[in-house]
Amino acid sequence: MTKNFNIEEFKCKGNLKGCDCQMPDDVYNNIQELADNLQIVRDMLDEPIKINSAYRCENYNSQIGGVSKSQHLKGKAADIKVKNLTPDQVANAIEKLQEGGFIKQGGLGRYDSFTHIDIRGRNARWDKRK
Repeated sequence: MTKNFNIEEFKCKGNLKGCDCQMPDDVYNNIQELADNLQIVRDMLDEPIKINSAYRCENYNSQIGGVSKSQHLKGKAADIKVKNLTPDQVANAIEKLQEGGFIKQGGLGRYDSFTHIDIRGRNARWDKRK
């Protein structure tokens, strides 16, 4: 997909909880765009990015308590961790890249142990840190 990301990283993790889901063909283009944007983030940070969750089928999204209109369902979102950086540092870097027009506008969620990024095309912000 990109020099540092492959399709396996973006597939639904639902098979770990009994789902038998496949990524729909129409989601693949969104995943490619998401991977392209994450590659820019990775290149800027110069650190590996671990994708905790990207595409989710409806069943798996429901099982883990995801919202019904989640961008993960469309393949437009990823929850990530970056080696050697805090989630807050990652979110700040993504914010700067979005503001500068280097990556697509989208959602940015701050959590205690990861950062949510999505490419919905308009800014959305939330903070779920404790």
